[in-house]
Amino acid sequence: MTTGVSIIGVGLHPFGRFPGKQALDMGADATRLALADAGIEWSQVQRGFAGSLEVSNPDSVVGKLGLTGIPFFGVFNGCATANTSVSMARTAIENGEADIAIAIGFDKHPKGAFSADPSVIGLPSWYAEQGLFLTTHFFGMKINRYMHDHGITQGTLAKVAAKNFRNGSMNEKAWRRKPMTEEDILAAPYLNYPLTQYMYCAPDEGAAAVVLCRRDLAHKYTSTPIHIDACVLRTRTEGAFEMQSPSLPVAAAPSPTVFASKAAFEAAGIGPEDVGVAQLQDTDAGSEIIHMAENGFCADGDQEKLIAEGFTEISGALPVNTDGGLMSNGEPIGASGLRQIHEIVLQLRGTAGSRQVKGDPQVGYTHLYGSPGTGAVTILSR
Repeated sequence: MTTGVSIIGVGLHPFGRFPGKQALDMGADATRLALADAGIEWSQVQRGFAGSLEVSNPDSVVGKLGLTGIPFFGVFNGCATANTSVSMARTAIENGEADIAIAIGFDKHPKGAFSADPSVIGLPSWYAEQGLFLTTHFFGMKINRYMHDHGITQGTLAKVAAKNFRNGSMNEKAWRRKPMTEEDILAAPYLNYPLTQYMYCAPDEGAAAVVLCRRDLAHKYTSTPIHIDACVLRTRTEGAFEMQSPSLPVAAAPSPTVFASKAAFEAAGIGPEDVGVAQLQDTDAGSEIIHMAENGFCADGDQEKLIAEGFTEISGALPVNTDGGLMSNGEPIGASGLRQIHEIVLQLRGTAGSRQVKGDPQVGYTHLYGSPGTGAVTILSR
């Protein structure tokens, strides 16, 4: 058994829309960037994991990279796919099955993606026929209730969205790179109250890759290995009000994010106060606000004051979604969580350019939330 796993290379294909380019080609491009970043060849990778929603056999990316015969696995776990692929790659190294492994994610979603038969999460067909099986509907209801219960105003939603678009404008690989004012965001049409058009992310295209290595060998490849201190996933418990739910439980249970976060902090041996930069799932502006509390970074309701004071800005005490998050980058599901890790690695290396967090952060945090109720957290350190 080995003692620890580190990241030695990351690669990111731009997010957006790329007519005529296959998702597999995006994945191969991101992988080549990650290999170059690690200073290794594809032939040195001993095990791989690739995640995608749209590509039925994501493991076929090896046909673009080289047929070396290594064990390679297709992975899918909703929006938490990246956490699962990284976790499996990490476990393979810890179990002695490989010294170097790779996690790759890519997707090519059309406009209006993510429509599906409700049977995929165990709901009856009438639920969709009545127009209720909508992610926008779910997230609107969820933040509306949260705002009522905890005194969050709609202006705070706009502040979150404006911050993420502002951060995305400094990210050359982001999809939406135009800053927006809080006033314009609030004046946009509602999709589902209280969320306007520019308070949501959108499906798009892109790819990312992460090269992992035994920690004791990492310095052979890089002078700045980034260590994986925790990689945790939890599903919902009885009573959790989660994605596209047709009813509200009488006795509400915490989101799976709460349990994933607590377990990750325990595994890493640190607390929320030790995190210097974070990526939180911002499917919409309300989700980022809720996830601040669910991940232990503040109490419910404190977000109103903290966000007004710039707590989550790049210059703040806890910068959140420094690359623009999902709102600026969109969400190609297989790649999205690896994009988060890519950004945290850059921040911990001190190579994030104009969006670099000050103060030499030592610990980074990523959070994913997937349908119908999955919370996933990764904690990284220098």
